[in-house]
Amino acid sequence: MDSSVPSPHPFEPRPRHRDRHGRGMRGPVAPPQVPLSASRGEAFRDLVQDSVERLERRWPQLTEVDFVVLDVPGDLEDTVPLGSALPAGKGRPAQIVVYRRPVEIRTKSRDERALLVHEVVVEQVAELLGLAPESVDPRYGQE
Repeated sequence: MDSSVPSPHPFEPRPRHRDRHGRGMRGPVAPPQVPLSASRGEAFRDLVQDSVERLERRWPQLTEVDFVVLDVPGDLEDTVPLGSALPAGKGRPAQIVVYRRPVEIRTKSRDERALLVHEVVVEQVAELLGLAPESVDPRYGQE
């Protein structure tokens, strides 16, 4: 008998089929817009960014300020700062620095860390603007 369907070549790779447990090919673990895992540094930067966005609604001039996250301060003194504020200089904008490791060491949970990050950002903005922290954020110290 003559068949109209050609026989497959014996050395051609076979198409992939379902896995041996019959569940099919695995798909992505998470949707593309959701990060699979964020590092501690990335999560900390997100907390700082959330705090900055919250303050920028009330203080639009903060869009001109650079907010930077560093792991530790460069020169350690008797006390370790949680942040610092540098006024604008020649050709560079004002800068607020939040130090990640000192903040993480002083907190136990993500919620505590978020509160402390916001307090540090508010304090540094207040120092930069020459105001009291309570006038920068009326909820300062109440949370």
